[in-house]
Amino acid sequence: MIQDTMCQECYSINNKLTPLRNALDCLVNHTQYICGNCGRCICIERDPNRNLQRWNFPFSSLEDAKLYLRTADATTKGSCAIYELQSTKGRISYKIFKDKTELIGYLQKNKDKNCLSMSSVYLVKEYKEYASTQVRRLTSTEIKEYMNTK
Repeated sequence: MIQDTMCQECYSINNKLTPLRNALDCLVNHTQYICGNCGRCICIERDPNRNLQRWNFPFSSLEDAKLYLRTADATTKGSCAIYELQSTKGRISYKIFKDKTELIGYLQKNKDKNCLSMSSVYLVKEYKEYASTQVRRLTSTEIKEYMNTK
């Protein structure tokens, strides 16, 4: 179901637009951030092998990165930002960072990447917490219902 406006909590106009890949597997096996406003589920699971969360990985589009920005904000309890990165081969990607210092540290470790503008392409200026938000695994009934209304 597509909403008329962007959700103030999870920044999406489509409250069923996540997970991006292997939706059923993710909903069954991963912890979800459940938006208290629109009910959208966003993977907030930490990868046990790399100790990273989904929002730590690069995204191929700004729109995809926006879908995970709320989980970064909730994890860090602050307003994170999305930056456009370019590889030395010219490939564009988008990555979420807590702040500019984190971006600079990433670029120093990854010499094949740069951020031409050194400024964010998207951020929500003020972090807010929402009372109805939940972070948990879904029940099998909730997963079926979520997938059927997608």
